[in-house]
Amino acid sequence: MSAPTDHTDLTAGGPSNPLVAALSDGAAIAKRNVIKIRRVPEVLVFVLISPIMFVLLFAYVFGESIPIPGLDYREFLMAGIFTQTVVFGSTFTGAGLAEDMQKGIIDRFRSLPMSRSAVLVGRTSSDIIYNVLSVLIMAGTGLLIGWRVRGSLLDAIGGLLLLLAFAYAFSWIMAFIGLIVPSVEVVNNATFVVLFPATFISNAFVPSENLPGPLQTFAEWNPVSSVTQAAREAFGNVPSAEVIAATPELMAVPDTWALANPVAYTLIWIAAILIVFVPLSIWQYQRAASR
Repeated sequence: MSAPTDHTDLTAGGPSNPLVAALSDGAAIAKRNVIKIRRVPEVLVFVLISPIMFVLLFAYVFGESIPIPGLDYREFLMAGIFTQTVVFGSTFTGAGLAEDMQKGIIDRFRSLPMSRSAVLVGRTSSDIIYNVLSVLIMAGTGLLIGWRVRGSLLDAIGGLLLLLAFAYAFSWIMAFIGLIVPSVEVVNNATFVVLFPATFISNAFVPSENLPGPLQTFAEWNPVSSVTQAAREAFGNVPSAEVIAATPELMAVPDTWALANPVAYTLIWIAAILIVFVPLSIWQYQRAASR
């Protein structure tokens, strides 16, 4: 089957702006992915229920067992739960692409006069909707169990946007994985093997200084830790300056550049992931769909 790879403006009779074409076609694909929720409602149920489960599980099972000097564990926890959920939410991209590859839908898309990046742009963009829903449900659950935003509303919104940006970048990694593995089951297994240790060997659920030597070093430079730390600071869920001054022997101030500058470090990772995996995923999409 021959498949055009360049987007052509059929009404104007000439090529359209590539960026506009990619965004327009990507929006159509994103809409298609969102519409699928009505046909597979259990996906939405999972998106909404799993954040509640994680919040309640960690808050009530581990909450009394992990002391955080100068801070209630539930406030310490929420940024980590936010990060874990949006990172795991990026797996929808990999699973969705693997499923479309299996069913031959990707080849159908390639036969249409659309931008070659539209399928990937639409797939990764639709994950943002899933993540926004998850974040809203988690925030509501957190408020019910005692979590509070101690910082400004503007800072809190900035923290949430940083989380969503990191998740979006991570979706491109999942897109690449979804295009190189043979089935949805392999995507789920492969991503679990990678994401589970990445989220738990971090400061998402326990302070990184509580981890043994090599694991502590990994956690301190783990981007999951930096985005968690950035969100924690944005929410004001860190010990106050007065508490740190009163109990300096108990308060571990981040001494690595990554955790001392979590926003900058996270933005570097977001940029690096997008620079590497956007073109790599588009290349793999062209290659995999032509097999």
